[in-house]
Amino acid sequence: MRAALWFLALFGAAVAVAVFAGNNQGTVTVFWPPWRIDLSLNLVLVLLFAGILLIYGALHGLSALRELPRQARRWRQQQKERAMHGAMLDAIAQLLAGRFVRARKAAQAALVQQEALAAADNPPPHGGQLRTLAHVVAAESSHALQDRSGRSEHLALALEALGEHPDSAGQELREGVQLRSARWLLDERDAEGALERLAALPQGAARRTLALRTRLKAARLAGRTRDALETARLLAKHRAFSPEVAATLVRTLATALLDEARDDSQLHGAWQALEPQERTMPEVAIHAARRHLQLGGSAAQARQWLLPAWEQYDTLQEHQRHKLALALEAGLDGMDGHWLGLIEARQRAQPRDAALQYLAASACRHMQLWGKAEQLYSDAGQNASAAGLRARAWCQLAELAERRGDASAAAQAWKRAAQLH
Repeated sequence: MRAALWFLALFGAAVAVAVFAGNNQGTVTVFWPPWRIDLSLNLVLVLLFAGILLIYGALHGLSALRELPRQARRWRQQQKERAMHGAMLDAIAQLLAGRFVRARKAAQAALVQQEALAAADNPPPHGGQLRTLAHVVAAESSHALQDRSGRSEHLALALEALGEHPDSAGQELREGVQLRSARWLLDERDAEGALERLAALPQGAARRTLALRTRLKAARLAGRTRDALETARLLAKHRAFSPEVAATLVRTLATALLDEARDDSQLHGAWQALEPQERTMPEVAIHAARRHLQLGGSAAQARQWLLPAWEQYDTLQEHQRHKLALALEAGLDGMDGHWLGLIEARQRAQPRDAALQYLAASACRHMQLWGKAEQLYSDAGQNASAAGLRARAWCQLAELAERRGDASAAAQAWKRAAQLH
C-alpha cells in the first residue's frame, strides 16, 4: 500500500513538472555589459538545482574527509574492545572446561586490553564491570589451582574495581563476589570465615537461595545447629528443596539440636526453640523424650511430648512404631489410668501389632499383671519383624520366668534372645 502511494505521488509530481515546464515561456535575461544573455526559465531552474546538488555533495565529501581520523580511532577502539571481549569469553569457556591455567591467562589478557582502553580518551562505559569479572575468573581459577595468594590478590582487585562503580550494577557484582568468596572459604573448611562474608551481605542478598544454601553448609560445618535449623526453615519456605528432603533436613537438625543439650534445662530450651510442626514429627518427639529421660527428666513430661506421635500412630511406619513403643516403655513410671486406657484400647483395636503387644505387656508388668504381661510378651516375640524388639520381648520373658523360679523357661528365653542379637 505504501509503495502504491509513493508511486502515485511520484506520478503526480512528474505530471506537474511536465505541465509547468511544457508551457513555460518565461525567460531570464542576464546583462553583462556589453553582452546580454537570455536564458530559458526552465534551464535556469535546472542549473540552480544542479548547483545545489553539487554544493551539497562537496560539503558532504569534505565532512567525510574530516571524519576519517575520528573513524580510524573508533575502528581501532572497536578492535581492542573485540579483543577484550574475545579474551573474556575465552576465559569463561576455559574455566567451564576445567582448564584453569588457560582461563587465568585469558582473564589476564582481557585485563591488559581493558587497561589499554582505559588509557584512551574514550574508554568503554562497561570496562570497570568487565575488569571485575576478569578478576573474579582469575580468582576462581587460582582457587581451583590451590593458589591462595593469587586468589586473594585478584579478589582484592575485584573489590577495589567495584569501588569505582557504586551504581546498582556494581552493587550486584559486589554481592556476587562476596558470595563466591564465601564459597571458596567453605571449600577450604573455613566455616567461620564463610559466615563472616555472608554476614557482610545486604539483607535482601542474604535471603537469596544461593546465600542460604551456603550459610546452611557453613553453619553445619561450624557446629551452629540452631543457625543451621533456622536457615533450613527459610530454604523450605523458599521451596529450595522438595518437601520430603526439607522435612528430612529439618528433622535431622532438630534432632542434632536436642543432642547438644547437656542438662534438662538446656533440653527444654531446645524443645521450645522448635516450631510447633517440628514438635509433632514422630522422630523428633521420640528423640526428645528419650533425651529427657536420659538427663533425669520426669516420665510425665516425656509422655506429654510423645502424645502427638501417639495420636499419629496409625500413620507411622513399623520402625517408628517400635521406637515409640520403646520410648513409652521407658516412661511408664507414674503412668496414670488415662494413658493405660489409651494403650489398652489401641492394642485391642490392633491385636496383631507387635509394637502395641510389647507396649501393653510392659504396662501390664508395670501394674504387676504377670500372667497377661507374659502372654503379650510371647505374642510380641513371635510377631515382631524387628530383631531388636523380638530380642527385648524374649529378655522380658526370661526375667519373668526367673521371677517365678522357672529356670528352664528362663534359660530357653535367654537363648532365644541371644540368637537374635
